[in-house]
Amino acid sequence: MTARDGWMALSTEEKRKLKVLVKDAIEGVLFGRETTSVELTEPLKEKCGAFVTIKSCGNLRGCIGYVRGYLPLHETVKEMAIQAAFNDPRFEPVTRDEWKDMDFEISVLTPMKKIEDVDEIEVGIHGLYIEKGVHSGLLLPQVATEQRWDRTEFLEYTCYKAGLPKDAWKSKDTDIYIFSADVF
Repeated sequence: MTARDGWMALSTEEKRKLKVLVKDAIEGVLFGRETTSVELTEPLKEKCGAFVTIKSCGNLRGCIGYVRGYLPLHETVKEMAIQAAFNDPRFEPVTRDEWKDMDFEISVLTPMKKIEDVDEIEVGIHGLYIEKGVHSGLLLPQVATEQRWDRTEFLEYTCYKAGLPKDAWKSKDTDIYIFSADVF
């Protein structure tokens, strides 16, 4: 493991274990299967924010996560897998018939850092979390890369996701946070 931004990177084996937990959690609901137990290493027990993204034929089918570490990572990915598959309000719940065509991606987040200058944002490296009043929105680092957005577009779309005007990021009372993600 290597430290990055005060966060420990996951090993290949730890990533494999998280993938098993995600797949088993969803299949447990779909097919009533028992979940597999995996040996938990210290990084998997750390409280850490994470998102689970489900795609069907390359199209988004569900994505839900915790921005901050409320639960141990292994519990977060299991819970977010179930939420993304069955409770993302943008989509119907995943069915047994379509599960075979689904792919999933796990994004484990580093701690958030509040920024004072948007020049600190590195598109393709950082994700964004914007807060203003009761509104907040988050976009993972890979979204900007997939959409080929520049910094300004990334900020505008994060504001849009928060339910704010696209230029709300320029306001002094808008808080902007950056984070990185280990995506696999």
